[in-house]
Amino acid sequence: MTRVYCTSFESKIGIIYVASTERGVCKISIPKETKKDFFQWLHKHFDEDEVAENRSRNKQVIDEINRYFNRRLTKFNCALHQLGTPFQKKVWRNVRRINYGTTMTYKDIAIKSGNPRAYQAVARANAANPIPIIIPCHRVIGANGALVGYSAGVKTKEFLLGLEGAIII
Repeated sequence: MTRVYCTSFESKIGIIYVASTERGVCKISIPKETKKDFFQWLHKHFDEDEVAENRSRNKQVIDEINRYFNRRLTKFNCALHQLGTPFQKKVWRNVRRINYGTTMTYKDIAIKSGNPRAYQAVARANAANPIPIIIPCHRVIGANGALVGYSAGVKTKEFLLGLEGAIII
């Protein structure tokens, strides 16, 4: 049985829900994804009786996200428990390698993931990313530089990239 510890906290972009297991952070819900969406995702991946409220188990990730929002953290150190297909995990590994304050295109990630024509599959993998901010899918942009395809909305993507200095807003 895998225990899942979840909580929420107020951030610069609104309420963020986080969940982790003994292996690491498995889910972060940023605004636009509701509390209901968050728990539906958890119950899809874990038995309901495995999920428990526990803020102290998420102290490190909350601290790191807050430090990120205060421009005092550029690389996350918390362990991750990634739940996804092998292709999604490969995409997320490559997205995680995008440095703070920089961007790459969906095509760049497709090339790094082994299939230059798979940019739409990369976009779908990013849309399914259960650990946004830490797996920084906000750093992936359209080939023409457009801020497209962010599940929390383009305004949040713009805010995060502006926070990192990747774009001027």
